[in-house]
Amino acid sequence: MKFAIFGDIHANLEALDAVLQDAAEHDCTHYVCIGDIVGYNANPHECLEVVRELGCPVVKGNHDEEASLDTDLVGLNPLAEQSMRWTRDNLTEEDKEYLRDLKMVRQVRDYTVVHATLDTPSGWSYVTNKFDAMASFSYQYTPLCFFGHTHTPVTYIKGTAVEVDRAQVVDVEIGKKYFVNVGSVGQPRDGDPRPSYCIYDMGGQRIVNRRIEYDRAKAQGKIRDAGLPEMLAERLDLGK
Repeated sequence: MKFAIFGDIHANLEALDAVLQDAAEHDCTHYVCIGDIVGYNANPHECLEVVRELGCPVVKGNHDEEASLDTDLVGLNPLAEQSMRWTRDNLTEEDKEYLRDLKMVRQVRDYTVVHATLDTPSGWSYVTNKFDAMASFSYQYTPLCFFGHTHTPVTYIKGTAVEVDRAQVVDVEIGKKYFVNVGSVGQPRDGDPRPSYCIYDMGGQRIVNRRIEYDRAKAQGKIRDAGLPEMLAERLDLGK
């Protein structure tokens, strides 16, 4: 049984379609989304439709939460604030209700999924090093947990100590815990503009990070046509 685990789509339909096609070509039979379906890019409603049609487990991201509310936007940088206002205007009430109802944490088979952290999932803290990861390990009751939020693929492994592994392939060992960032589908930030997601082979106990190509120019054209900030289009080439 193979799971395609993906998130931080951020309304990039071209990247999402490419990831799902790649997952199917690699014999994935199940799908899980770790949140932030919307925000930044130009197809929030369409990406929500695709994820809903998969009928897969989904957890809430911070952009999903912001997009579903009618409250004032506070604490966002100008780029995020402008794009979030546009996103709210381009979602249906049904879309917003779906996002509001998403859970923060879910267990799927033998692993857990969360968008940000397990210790304070609604606080939207960032895990950027092994010391950040240690807080979540204290609340991780399954051998594996998949998360996102930083848009950077990396695996934190807890054995006798916490190690950082950036390898493309990680074999799961009994007695250890794994806190796995799947990277970002729609807005990578590790200097590689290609979408990132993970395949978890449950039978083989192996995690594989996949990077693929997609039609960035088409996604960028949609951003510009929508009147969203130019930087949102440019950063898709930079992977930052």
